[in-house]
Amino acid sequence: MMGASLSGFEIGAMPPQLDQALLRQLIDVEVATVGHWRAWGFCDHRIQRLVPGRTVAGTAVTVACPSADNSALHKAIDLVRPGDVLVIDRLGDDGIACIGEGVAHAAKCAGAAAVVVDGPCTDSAALRKLGLEVWSRGISGRTTYTRGIGGRINVPVSVGGVVVMPGDAVLCDDDGVLVLPPHEVLSVATLAIEKQRNGARMLDMVSSGESLARHSGAAAMFRNGDQ
Repeated sequence: MMGASLSGFEIGAMPPQLDQALLRQLIDVEVATVGHWRAWGFCDHRIQRLVPGRTVAGTAVTVACPSADNSALHKAIDLVRPGDVLVIDRLGDDGIACIGEGVAHAAKCAGAAAVVVDGPCTDSAALRKLGLEVWSRGISGRTTYTRGIGGRINVPVSVGGVVVMPGDAVLCDDDGVLVLPPHEVLSVATLAIEKQRNGARMLDMVSSGESLARHSGAAAMFRNGDQ
C-alpha cells in the first residue's frame, strides 16, 4: 500500500519482478535495434554508461530524489532485490551527484543489476573499479547529503524524458537506456532478435559484394536505380 508522511517521504509497494526467461530474451536485444522502428521509451541520449560493459535488463525500482537529499535513495537500496534496476529521477537537478562509491557499493551488495540516474554520478574512478553498471548524465564533484527533505520510492518518475513505472522493464547497453511496459517486452524482444538476425545476413551479403542500397531498397528511390 502506498502512503505519504508529513515528512515528505512516500514508499509504494515493490513491483513484481519480471520473469527471468523473459529477461534472458530481452538481454539479447540491442537498444539501437529497437530504435529502428520504435519512437518512444528511449531515455535522453545524454544519459550514458560510465564505462563500456555488458548489456543489462531488469525490473525498474523507481526513486525520486530532491536535489540535495539522498535519503530516499538510501532507503530504496534497502528494498532492492537481486536483478532490479534502480531508476532515479533527480527532479530536474543536473549538478549534484547522488551516486558515488558508498551508495554504489551498497546497491551492488543488495544485488542491483544497474543504476540509471537522470543526473551526474561522482567518485568515477571508484565506480569503475566497483563494477556496478551505471548510466548517468556525466560526473560531478558536488554531492547529496542525508537531509531528510523528502523523496518517493516506487512511484511513476520521469528519467531522460521517459515516464518510468515501477516494474517496467529496463534495457541498458552501450547505446543507451530503453524502458518498456512489461506486457510489451515479449513482442519487442521477438521482433528485435529477428531484425538482428536479418542484419547479420545483410552484413554477410554486403561482404560478398551485394549492394547495400539494393538490399535496403534505397537504390529504387533514385531515377537510375541500377547504379
